[in-house]
Amino acid sequence: MTGVIAISGATGQIGGRVAQRLAHHELPSRLIVRNPGKLRDPGVEVALGDFNHPDTLEQALVGVDTFFFVSAPESKDRADVQRRVVDAAAQAGVRRIVYVSFVSAAPDCTFTFGRDHWHTEQAIRASGLDFTFLRDNLYQDVIPLFAGDDGVIRGPAADGKVGAVTRDDVADAAAAVLTTHGHDGQTYDLTGPRAFTFTEAAAMMTEVLGRPITYHAETLDEAYQSRESYGAAQWELDGWVTSYEAAATGELDVVTDSVPALTGHPATDFRDYLATRTT
Repeated sequence: MTGVIAISGATGQIGGRVAQRLAHHELPSRLIVRNPGKLRDPGVEVALGDFNHPDTLEQALVGVDTFFFVSAPESKDRADVQRRVVDAAAQAGVRRIVYVSFVSAAPDCTFTFGRDHWHTEQAIRASGLDFTFLRDNLYQDVIPLFAGDDGVIRGPAADGKVGAVTRDDVADAAAAVLTTHGHDGQTYDLTGPRAFTFTEAAAMMTEVLGRPITYHAETLDEAYQSRESYGAAQWELDGWVTSYEAAATGELDVVTDSVPALTGHPATDFRDYLATRTT
């Protein structure tokens, strides 16, 4: 791979990890950020690109072969924002988009934020650009954050399972896709090695982290009521609640071999991930 690779969200959790991995490959890359002042490495090409101002993004993508597209923060109009990002990439002459999507993305998927990903995938397909979709399952990294101060994870997931994946495994898989051939037109579901319930997740956290954690399966009404005090907009509440509901429907009970197939190493088990948080 010889063309310039642009990375959006380069100061974030996924984009930052991918940028670090590409630096090891010594490939020409350009980091697309809203605030270039946050990146002060003189050896890195940095460009201003704001998803909410497509003209800046189009300028930042001129001369780019492959655009690693990390989705925008959740918002009511995210699908429209990301469609404009795709348009900017096409106008700039980008050849390929590698898009970080979500497992089971569909126009009517239970997880409302997942619908944005489906619409973005369709915009990319319609653009005529080459593409690869990385459909990530829930991140293992955030599951410990679901527990409240009282040590209880609350959500309407029932006994549904999630094939959660680590951000590091996603970044490793992304780096492989960006630096090797044969991925155009492919969709990869990136998951952990096994699916587990939130009850099982709580038990593993209790054992490994040494803090009592339990899971309470809320009803949908309870889920909305317990989050009313957050002061969030309805679309945001819907996203939070339906992320658990998608587990209950089985839409997150997805396990594949994509991580080991792309990276050459096993996908990280949740228990092993938790052990890294204690060292």
